[in-house]
Amino acid sequence: MRTWQVERRKRTRHLIELGGLVVKAGLINRIGDDRATMLGALLWIADKLQSDQGERARALWSAKGKQAFEADPTAHKGTDRSDPADRR
Repeated sequence: MRTWQVERRKRTRHLIELGGLVVKAGLINRIGDDRATMLGALLWIADKLQSDQGERARALWSAKGKQAFEADPTAHKGTDRSDPADRR
């Protein structure tokens, strides 16, 4: 398989996993397919991370996300690429 094909498949898998997080967070049930609202929320998150409260927000959101993954361990497998030691 060509290098560009391998890279494209990796990117596609990554994007699918990120989309799965949108579903896992329950956004689809709450706002439907309102992409403008989702994008607005993501832009708000990005702004918050660049503010003077960014590190605190990141820590709080990370803890909440880890709790959600622990509540459903099967959803965590293979999705956290930041710290392989956290994988179970």
